[in-house]
Amino acid sequence: MSRQGAPLRLGMVGGGPGAFIGGVHRMAARLDGRWNLVAGAFSSDPAVSQDFGRSLGLEPARAYGDWRTMARAEAERPDGIEAVAVVTPNHLHAPIATAFLGAGVPVICDKPLTVDLAQARALAGLVDQTGLPFVLTHNYSGYPMVREARALVQAGRLGRLRIVQVEYVQDWLARDLTGNKQADWRGDPSRAGPGGALGDIATHAYHLSRFVTGARTAALSADLATFVDGRRVDDNVHVQLRFEGGARGQLWASQVAPGAANGLRLRIYGEDGGLEWSQEEPDLLRHAPLGEAPRLLRRGGPGLSLAAAAATRLPAGHPEGYLEGFAQIYADAAELIGAHRQGRSPDPLARLAPGVGDGVEGVAFIEAVVASHAADGVWTPLAA
Repeated sequence: MSRQGAPLRLGMVGGGPGAFIGGVHRMAARLDGRWNLVAGAFSSDPAVSQDFGRSLGLEPARAYGDWRTMARAEAERPDGIEAVAVVTPNHLHAPIATAFLGAGVPVICDKPLTVDLAQARALAGLVDQTGLPFVLTHNYSGYPMVREARALVQAGRLGRLRIVQVEYVQDWLARDLTGNKQADWRGDPSRAGPGGALGDIATHAYHLSRFVTGARTAALSADLATFVDGRRVDDNVHVQLRFEGGARGQLWASQVAPGAANGLRLRIYGEDGGLEWSQEEPDLLRHAPLGEAPRLLRRGGPGLSLAAAAATRLPAGHPEGYLEGFAQIYADAAELIGAHRQGRSPDPLARLAPGVGDGVEGVAFIEAVVASHAADGVWTPLAA
């Protein structure tokens, strides 16, 4: 298990008033006592940022009016931040992460990593150059039963993989929401990048499939749709996937499916069995060995992998969910960053946290989907 010492000092860029994900990051970071939020630049409006920082209990001098000043000032302090969480709209991820890495600060960044592949590769090169830890918050990989599914696949319990089905469906953008802060930037290509539902939730679904199966994507064929009049980005995504080794997959992501709340679901089938997991019932994993009665595995139950047990906080029957899964990414980040600072090897299980390489692949996925759709669904390889 990880070596938990004093909480690490965390800074945050973005996540100010009205930003749902900022509150999620702050709750997840403090859930396990691994982080203290001590500094931040929370808004593009300096006065709003400073007021919001003070409302969170920060020292006035560390509630910054802008992130560039924050990066410089925190790098100069003997008690400066030990990581920064970047929770801004997508177009700001690269410049902010670049500034803090340049100041010697590890980064915890929302997905997608950047708005284009050139930026993603440049950022990955800087991470390699600095040697600093970098964690991408594909938070669904933090669920214990997702890690159990990964362990079962790695142990060969499904045999050779054949079929991977993943979907992520919501309804919150089924109508025009102009004026809604969260909808506005997600619908603006200059801030969100070339994908709407594609960048916002399809990247989560894609990462989940890759995280659990370990299967590399050979090529994809995509169809994007925009159903709401006037919307400038896609709101529905269909992708067929061909994996190296012969497995086939399908990915569906939609934000215009009435009645769908947060329907992230993964189904995997191999020669010897299948797995099914749903984010709306995250404590359960259905394992169906071929020729045997299906088994319902429960988080916190007996016989699970070390990876699942290490990500479990409460006894079975006491539900864990979104915040705990998100908190696991922050716990992994604390272990990776703490080990880096102490010059030791981290707990191997912390390496399950998504990193900059996952981010580069996610942006490559977005660009391949956009290219395939533009070419009427032609099979398109992911850029290396």
